[in-house]
Amino acid sequence: MLFNSFQFAVFFPIVTILYFLLPHKYRWGLLLGASVYFYMAFVPSYILILGATIVVDYFAGIWIEEAPSRQKKKAYLTLSLIANIGFLAFFKYFDFLNSNVAALAGFLSWNYPIENLNIILPIGLSFHTFQAMSYTIEVFRGNQKTERHFGIYALYVLFYPQLVAGPIERPQNMLHQFHEEHSFDYQRVTDGLKLMTWGLFKKVVIADRLASLVTLHYGAPASYTGPQLALATVYFAIQIFCDFSGYSDIAIGAAQVMGFTLMTNFKRPYLALSISEFWKRWHISLSTWFKDYLYIPLGGNRVSPARWQLNLLIVFLVSGLWHGANWTYAIWGALHGTYLILEIHLQKIWNLIPEKFHAVHSSRLIRFLKRIVVLVLVGYAWIFFRAPSLEAASYIAVKVFTGWFNKTEVFGLIKSLSTQYELMITFAAIAVMEIVHYFQERGSLRVALAKQPAVFRWTLYVGILVCILIFGKLYSAPTDFIYFQF
Repeated sequence: MLFNSFQFAVFFPIVTILYFLLPHKYRWGLLLGASVYFYMAFVPSYILILGATIVVDYFAGIWIEEAPSRQKKKAYLTLSLIANIGFLAFFKYFDFLNSNVAALAGFLSWNYPIENLNIILPIGLSFHTFQAMSYTIEVFRGNQKTERHFGIYALYVLFYPQLVAGPIERPQNMLHQFHEEHSFDYQRVTDGLKLMTWGLFKKVVIADRLASLVTLHYGAPASYTGPQLALATVYFAIQIFCDFSGYSDIAIGAAQVMGFTLMTNFKRPYLALSISEFWKRWHISLSTWFKDYLYIPLGGNRVSPARWQLNLLIVFLVSGLWHGANWTYAIWGALHGTYLILEIHLQKIWNLIPEKFHAVHSSRLIRFLKRIVVLVLVGYAWIFFRAPSLEAASYIAVKVFTGWFNKTEVFGLIKSLSTQYELMITFAAIAVMEIVHYFQERGSLRVALAKQPAVFRWTLYVGILVCILIFGKLYSAPTDFIYFQF
């Protein structure tokens, strides 16, 4: 069930109203049933996969807590991780690995009889797998008590607002919230609805309008010039942010309406001054997951400089493959790992500058230039994330540097932009979003709005709703969120 569908527009208010009408002791059952229905609206049979891992992890958590020795605790944790990673590896990576082995066998003239299974990836498998793994890991580490209520534990994994695309929550943040009674609070409910509306605006007014242009260019890159492909890459950078952060806003807002607090997943990442800061602002629930469960166990930065840099590269390669079973995602991750390694060395060079020149570091011009560098690097990496194949990505990655000194191509591109009415609407929506980001970066926008007259606030809210209804892609079939495929 898509957040931008009519089905969800009916589902959400019904579930929310029933949630507040029911006594607290029955609410977990309502939310669990609603979450199962929400997930089965995609492909019903895949609920069995979630059910199997939920049963394994529920009992693994109990066994880990009750095990008399650390060795046995580790054995039960290993069982849980094998089950989770096994399902993920089979459904997401079997065909990818099999195709590569077959290609290698063909190159070596070996007979390789195993065919691809053409497996359909369950929606959001990577997300709820990582959330389930964090539970048993935290129980093993002693940071989380075992959840003995099977229904509550199942709800932790299946909670519908963040089931298919996060945020990836830790048990310390979520499990206790399912035991707490949440009463109706007008301010909290309206704040949640505003956040949901803002997320829907970013998805249907900006992301979906840019999606067709990106698909057009990336589907046939040979038909376009370097500047056109570069602009399409900029479109994709905006599209993926609005699509994914829009989903996160709707998820966080929907949970907030019912009284649940989900972690912030985005903090205006394109305003970052460095690649490391970008990853503290982009998909925060995933980047912190990899930090806590892969980067630090590998040794983090508490090792030799060479090993530290290797750890960074490993984490981002794994992160790339987490996003998809394709070499393009691996290259995307490797690029970000390389960026961070280069950043470490450049920071060392920067530190050699005499102290009296350090004031330059904080100047507005330097900050602006740093943001431009980050945008260019991140945008270039997005080519490999979006391209449908390694061949297409390689072609675009080279082509974007060509044609910039051809006046006919450049001025033709500018002219075409100024004559596209639909694109002007999208640019206006992006401008609105950036104005919001400007104020968010300087403090709480909610607090600032609360100080404004009611007429101003409601004019703004109604204006956003009108934009969604008039300019949003709502009347055709709703489009999937990009991260559903992961």
